[in-house]
Amino acid sequence: MAGTRRWNRYVALGDSSTEGLDDPGPDGNYRGWADRLAEHIAAHQGGLEYANLAIRGRTAARIRHEQLPVALSLKPDLATVLGGMNDVLSPVFDLDEVAADVEAMFAELAGAGATVLSFTLPDPTPNLPFTSWLQPRLAALNDRLREAAARTGTIMVDIAAFAGASDPRLWSDDRLHGNSEGHARVAHALAQALGLPGFDDSWRDPLPAAPEPDLVTVLRSDVSWAYEHALPWLWRGIRRRSLGDGRSPKRPVPEPVSPTVR
Repeated sequence: MAGTRRWNRYVALGDSSTEGLDDPGPDGNYRGWADRLAEHIAAHQGGLEYANLAIRGRTAARIRHEQLPVALSLKPDLATVLGGMNDVLSPVFDLDEVAADVEAMFAELAGAGATVLSFTLPDPTPNLPFTSWLQPRLAALNDRLREAAARTGTIMVDIAAFAGASDPRLWSDDRLHGNSEGHARVAHALAQALGLPGFDDSWRDPLPAAPEPDLVTVLRSDVSWAYEHALPWLWRGIRRRSLGDGRSPKRPVPEPVSPTVR
């Protein structure tokens, strides 16, 4: 735990998770754990400047080369870095390169004086048909992220070790992004890691037991998911397209966050 202190400027780097998919806010735009964390900090200390450079679909290398220089120029005293899931999902995955890119971001931001915060990647594969081959990649990357955090002084929250992290009720319909409850739990975990008052281990509480769905319901759900999400994702991959093509960060410059009550 970092202990309670004051942060003046928070910058978030990452991909779709940091951007906030699929956690719609009251205005219809994506909110997400990074926005929620900024609000928690602002509520605790009476204000905060916050920028979010994340863009959906970005690999660790693109986050490093596109977002890190901008983040350093903004001189944050708090930064979150999250990347690697798009690399894990790619047909070609180089563990050493991905881990090196993430560790470089940890090190450069810490070297510039920022408190650096990150978390291990939760496993979506129990909810994704025919994707168990991704689990060894994800486990290996999470191990490397833990090691990188230890070497660089990064605060690493082990979301992947949370027994309920793969509960489908914490994931959106696409089964790759957290829903609002999922994002809220991540923000709670990160706030606890920063030592904010009022945040405890309750983010680890399992959801209430739910009845097992019947086979017909499962099959219908899987077919719907494949049609609405898996096939479009595969088609983008064939065309070497990304959901982030042509997109800009939602919050490219630090702006004040109004204190809110969680």
